[in-house]
Amino acid sequence: MGAGSLMDSMKDIIQQCRAWYCQECGKCSAVCPITRWETRSYSSPRLLVEKAIDSRPEEIMQDPLFWSCLTCKRCSLLCPSDVYFSDFIQKARTLAAGCGLAGECTHGAVIQSWGKMMTDPGLKQNRLDWITPDLRISNDSEIVYFTGCLPYYDALFEHLDFEGVEIAKAAVKILNHLGIEPQVMAGERCCGHDQLWEGEMETFHALAKLNLEHLSATGAKIILTTCPECALMLTLEYPKRVADHGMAVFHLTQYLAQAVADGNLVLRPKNHNRVTYQDPCRLGRYLNIYDEPRSLVEALGLDLREMERVRCASLCCGTTGWTSCGQVSKNIQIERLQEASRTGANKMITACIKCQIHFRCAQEDPQLENKQNLKIQDLTTLIANHL
Repeated sequence: MGAGSLMDSMKDIIQQCRAWYCQECGKCSAVCPITRWETRSYSSPRLLVEKAIDSRPEEIMQDPLFWSCLTCKRCSLLCPSDVYFSDFIQKARTLAAGCGLAGECTHGAVIQSWGKMMTDPGLKQNRLDWITPDLRISNDSEIVYFTGCLPYYDALFEHLDFEGVEIAKAAVKILNHLGIEPQVMAGERCCGHDQLWEGEMETFHALAKLNLEHLSATGAKIILTTCPECALMLTLEYPKRVADHGMAVFHLTQYLAQAVADGNLVLRPKNHNRVTYQDPCRLGRYLNIYDEPRSLVEALGLDLREMERVRCASLCCGTTGWTSCGQVSKNIQIERLQEASRTGANKMITACIKCQIHFRCAQEDPQLENKQNLKIQDLTTLIANHL
């Protein structure tokens, strides 16, 4: 892409994301978790926007924040000028990908590789092995359970002893308890969340189209998922960027909170343990789902101890898109785990598998000292244990 074409594209991004309206107030710099810990050179959302406005796109793409930005939306919600910084990053990364640039992949690019493999329409997957005989599913239910990459993460991160497909099993177990035998798609693909936010639009569109074909074939009316990123893609991004599936989408916490409120789901408290709750970025700041998980924690009879930063001010789990996961990410994760420990809770509950993976990984870091005893559990498996 030539310099002139690159600048024209960047000007369009600036216009679409309201970057012109930046007042240079520095509020974004004050809350950006990357800015706080990045030591290679000072960088902040404000400075990236400034480089864009000053016609310096090459400098943007070489900035430490550009690929490590969590797109957690903390700065966007705080901006007095409504600069859509997370959207700015997504669009600018798409532009960078068109120039052959990409972030530094983690885990040997395994996750990026399986995403690309899944774009093959003829791919035969073995993604339903986790469904044991005690779990009831059907081929004609009005409800589809969208599993996401749980079966793949289960294999890749087995060494972390995280829950993985136990979350999927728990979801189906809870739905069975409610008299629901959901459909589970053997041909389901990765939702394309990471590809979208890393600028790999060709892969994202291919994955989305295949998922939309499989969803349409089910004839279902409702999609349930335990992954906030899948929920975001299915709720907002597929209809906006690819096609509208015409189905209602719920994160499982939404669906179960309503079931409790209607008296259809009765949970049996076993203890009054002190717990704290981690707001996932996509579930909270993107989908505005804050109350439903907390109402379920309350229904479980647990003693919820909130951290210093919660809801829209919550601190992210430290990395996204499986790129640029280094010491900066670890510092953010350790900071959050220490904040959770200060609540006096003995368990951190979250509703996002990536949060669990990242925090469990951070617990192996020697900087954490004696904070390794904080247990981390998904809200779905916790509820399944209290039926």
